[in-house]
Amino acid sequence: MALEAGGIIILDYGSQTAQLIARRVRELSVYAVLLPYTATREQAQQAVPGFCGVILSGGPLSVYEANAPRLPDWVLESGVPVLGICYGMQLLTQRLGGKVAGAARREYGMTALEVACPVALFDGLDAAQTVWMSHADRIEQPPPGFDILATSASAPYAAIGDLERGLFGVQFHPEVIHTPHGPAMLRNFVIGVCQAQTGWTPENFIEATVASIRDQVGSGRVLLGMSGGVDSAVAGELIHRAVGDQLVPVFINHGMLRQGEADLVVQAARALDWDLVAVDATEEFLDALHGVTDPEQKRVIVGATFARVFEREAARLGTLDWLAQGTIYPDVIESAGTGRPGAERIKSHHNVGGLPDHLKTRLVEPLRDLFKDEVRAVGEHLGLPDSLVWRQPFPGPGLAVRCVGEVTWERLETLRAADAIFTGALDAAGLLRRGTAQAFAMLLPVRSVGVMGDNRTYDEVIVLRAVTTDDFMTADWARLPDDLLARVSSRIVNEVPGVNRVLYDISTKPPATIEWE
Repeated sequence: MALEAGGIIILDYGSQTAQLIARRVRELSVYAVLLPYTATREQAQQAVPGFCGVILSGGPLSVYEANAPRLPDWVLESGVPVLGICYGMQLLTQRLGGKVAGAARREYGMTALEVACPVALFDGLDAAQTVWMSHADRIEQPPPGFDILATSASAPYAAIGDLERGLFGVQFHPEVIHTPHGPAMLRNFVIGVCQAQTGWTPENFIEATVASIRDQVGSGRVLLGMSGGVDSAVAGELIHRAVGDQLVPVFINHGMLRQGEADLVVQAARALDWDLVAVDATEEFLDALHGVTDPEQKRVIVGATFARVFEREAARLGTLDWLAQGTIYPDVIESAGTGRPGAERIKSHHNVGGLPDHLKTRLVEPLRDLFKDEVRAVGEHLGLPDSLVWRQPFPGPGLAVRCVGEVTWERLETLRAADAIFTGALDAAGLLRRGTAQAFAMLLPVRSVGVMGDNRTYDEVIVLRAVTTDDFMTADWARLPDDLLARVSSRIVNEVPGVNRVLYDISTKPPATIEWE
């Protein structure tokens, strides 16, 4: 069976969690592709030949607004089952003759759902469910032929369905982790209603991606920015398997890596039998960042400097036709890089949004549609060492965005030392991989008064951040042991010059992001 055959099309109407729908479907070993709502039937058929179902995502607009995205004719004309989620449900309702209106009481967050019809989407589930709502409009009247499947306090038609035609709508979001039985509901639709073929696995992804890269690249040479993280390592190994020595991995040391990380990158590349080119551009990056404190400016500067260094290396190394990047989907979403309606930029990523005009190479991004956990699964199936696959996530701009305020070599060294103490303690306690999804220290441009040895100090502040998450789209702060935090705090203020106060960040995502900048 071809990798893409018999899968699911997901139309993106601007929801920040649209890609999560694809991820949940893939967890069922069913291939899924996220397309813009403007996609044609031909584009859908090309993306997923013989697609057997369509899911309509949520979105930020109201269906009765003049500029609201519409439902393409081919979705209903195709005759396959359709599931509308939130805005997608309202769109389906409006198109089929139902009524949508603003809700007198909006629903945001956890909501009690009462299942009225335990079939189709709710087959095998209890009558009482907890779901995640996020909507201002609601269904006032379902289309003809639709039954009420579930209700909530503020949504009398929280789930509806035309069982004969396989058309369904839910006002809540089954794709997010806050809907505990959401995966089961999606399974009921994808496997039960659509009868989708199960065959999407990391092994199949590797096989299809290697073949795709080989076709895309041809005989061209590929420049890879090797950061030492799991994303660039997995992307590089996929490309290496596809085109072998046509891969030219280049490690740009921007001087903002974690303690000892530059050496680890070189060792990892050697273990993979890559012919790595190592470039120390620390001074160039620090000069470019001199005096800059705005986080967006930092990211833009780091991205532009990377492009400049890569271009220079490309000229030195000879003809290089492609630039490979370990871009993953959370990067794309936070940079609003999908062109989705109403999508807002949360923060820029230097590896998202294409290349500047002066960089004369084309992009290879084999991981652009994957989440971090999917990347790790692919890495494990590629046989990459655990030291790479399970390395803590690290932003492209490195410590430049964890060194809040101005970036100087002295502040970077302070931050490196504090971060090593924190992550070292977590590792020793067995919490770096299993207890946290991401953990790091940040240095604030804030000074506070302290007392050391009967003397007054006026030093900077370290913030510790550790989160738990399945998909990095939402995250909770890690409940670390008090005694561990106490030991880490004591070591930092005693061993790291210029720091006299340590804080622990207990913010969730949303409303915060995982990184501060």
